[in-house]
Amino acid sequence: MFLNSTKINDKWGMHLDVQLRTADDWDGIRNFLFRPGVTHYINKNSNATVGYLLTNTYLKNDGAANNTLTEHRIWEQYIYTHRIKPVYAQHRFRLEQRFMETAGGDVFSQRFRYFFRATLPVLGPKEAFVQGPFVALQNELFFNVQNKAKLNGKLFDQNRAYAAAGYRFTKSFDVEAGYLNQFINGRSTNTINNAIQLAFYTRF
Repeated sequence: MFLNSTKINDKWGMHLDVQLRTADDWDGIRNFLFRPGVTHYINKNSNATVGYLLTNTYLKNDGAANNTLTEHRIWEQYIYTHRIKPVYAQHRFRLEQRFMETAGGDVFSQRFRYFFRATLPVLGPKEAFVQGPFVALQNELFFNVQNKAKLNGKLFDQNRAYAAAGYRFTKSFDVEAGYLNQFINGRSTNTINNAIQLAFYTRF
């Protein structure tokens, strides 16, 4: 995962999130996500972003007419950050309008996501955290708020829990690696995915 935020001035900036996800057992690329956005900085602790997402899912169906399923999204989010010394905390509220291509036809739905992340510098910064190792814990809840009958038929969609260790090289660049547990609330059966995630964060 690569995530960048760039400030154009005190009030406006750009967001970019690019992800590659493998299939089970590292068997090729399963998903590609490209998520740009425009951010408005409300104050030093909060910002709002509106953006677009393109995601492709690559299937392993030999002989199928279409081995790629495409989803387009419009999304809006609000982020609030604060500090509970020595922890840096972030809350993200995101609403998505999803235009999905599925094996059974095109589907539109809306989904709400709540994300919380806590970052703890290992060396304990006195003021701002600009360099050094850190650990991070995060969790994200997903809820189907429109047209859930076309999906799993339920309000609760999934949960993603994540724990990572990383290093902040400068105030503008982080690298981290961690374990992600994804619980998917299926229509008839549930699924648990175990994933290793490598992430790069840049801030300009």
